[in-house]
Amino acid sequence: MNTTNPPEQDPRIYFAAERTFLAWLRTGLALMGIGFAVARFGLFLREIQPTALPHAPQSSGMSLVLGVCLVVLGVVVDLLATVNHVRLVRELREGTWQPGRVSVVAIGLAVFLAVCGAAMASYLIAIR
Repeated sequence: MNTTNPPEQDPRIYFAAERTFLAWLRTGLALMGIGFAVARFGLFLREIQPTALPHAPQSSGMSLVLGVCLVVLGVVVDLLATVNHVRLVRELREGTWQPGRVSVVAIGLAVFLAVCGAAMASYLIAIR
């Protein structure tokens, strides 16, 4: 292991940045997949309801809206991850990267998903 290279020439730094980028892409892809499943869940519920009931709901309701929002969120996460990765690699190459910087994208995503989770839990409790 060669420890005399400056950080901007150490390939392990770039490999770590690439692994982080790929993890963000997986997160975005997972959000899109979950969003698709949520959007289709309303359709599934509508199909399994007995057709003899005259008051059966005919729309997928919140599941479609929430599912589409999650798919869009996944796309936004992937785009932000790409922009962040390009910026990070540029900073590493130029030697201007500052350690210890907080990821605003990660914190924003975590807070947004926590709020969505709390809202879904409240909704599920309310319709029970």
